[in-house]
Amino acid sequence: MAYTLKTIWYERQRFLAGVLAVAFSAVLIALQCGLLLGLFSITSIPIDHAQADLWVGGPAVLSVDLGRPIPEGYLARVAAQPEVIDVESYLQGFAYWNKADGGIELCMIVAARLDDDSLGVLSRLAPHTRDRLSEPGAVAVDESELVRLGISGVGATAEIAGRRVRVVGLVKGFKSLAGPYIFCSIRTARPLLRMSSEHVTYVLGRCRQPGDAAALAERLRAYRTLSAFTAPEFSLRSRVHWLTKTKAGIALGCAAALGLLVGAVVTSQTLYAATVASLREYAVLRALGIPRWHLVGNVLAQSFWVGMAGIALAMPVVFGLGETARLLGVPVLLPGWLLAGAAVVTLGMAVVSGLFALRSLRLVEPIMLLR
Repeated sequence: MAYTLKTIWYERQRFLAGVLAVAFSAVLIALQCGLLLGLFSITSIPIDHAQADLWVGGPAVLSVDLGRPIPEGYLARVAAQPEVIDVESYLQGFAYWNKADGGIELCMIVAARLDDDSLGVLSRLAPHTRDRLSEPGAVAVDESELVRLGISGVGATAEIAGRRVRVVGLVKGFKSLAGPYIFCSIRTARPLLRMSSEHVTYVLGRCRQPGDAAALAERLRAYRTLSAFTAPEFSLRSRVHWLTKTKAGIALGCAAALGLLVGAVVTSQTLYAATVASLREYAVLRALGIPRWHLVGNVLAQSFWVGMAGIALAMPVVFGLGETARLLGVPVLLPGWLLAGAAVVTLGMAVVSGLFALRSLRLVEPIMLLR
């Protein structure tokens, strides 16, 4: 190890390109995956910021924004379960927001009870805003969506599905991926979604013990006319759907794979060039009786330490760019498991690149010193 590190330091100019290639790959993989997680966490906002343990919807629901109307009678079915202590209706669906200038914008209506014990109301919705939402036609929107909706702020009016609505409050941190979220009461939402009083989009439930929700959801799935999920299950299901079934998720995944490929090619060529440039030194070692497998180990050790140096260089850059993105309003999630995974993948790429560089060692023989 000491010999390998000394070699890398002495020939640092030669190995610098490999270190930078590995760092570039690590930064690109971590940021692309962090951006992917951040963007698709938006799709599960209604679930993640609600207090429900159980979500019950129509059959084969793929994502929270793709719910279909179900009979309100499902409330009684869920309430009859021994684990459940509270149930409520939840409405969600797409509608068109008509701007004052004549334009339209697809939006997502989200409606739940507005009291303090509500299972579906967003945790960040201020109490005074919930009070005002009880007024007919009152809605709240995210402050970052004002330009998109063509309004100036609180007090602005617009039309949704031919019904006049009035903005009575603003929220932060609920920017949508598809259409802007429009928060309102169930009474306001029904005519906007053209949904009768006999239907809801979801039935939400709270269990005596949150840990009972998984067994309850499994039991309710025996009914083929509905889907039942715990909140974490439904959140993950919604994100995975957007990640694997939409062009945005596929494009970001391909970009991360491209970064890995570019880093692998550059690192492989750098290590190959460094190995070729050191062939005479390796020939001397062979003449001194050093076995070939020691030389192989040295090249792989060089690959390992180049990878480690690249990862060490990349991590501060990843955190810096991630924080900059968040300040600009772009969600980037960088959990520990993601950073560890990016480091392992990048290090593995560097070691594999070292394996490709080993092909130059086939030329190493002591007779090279006589040429």
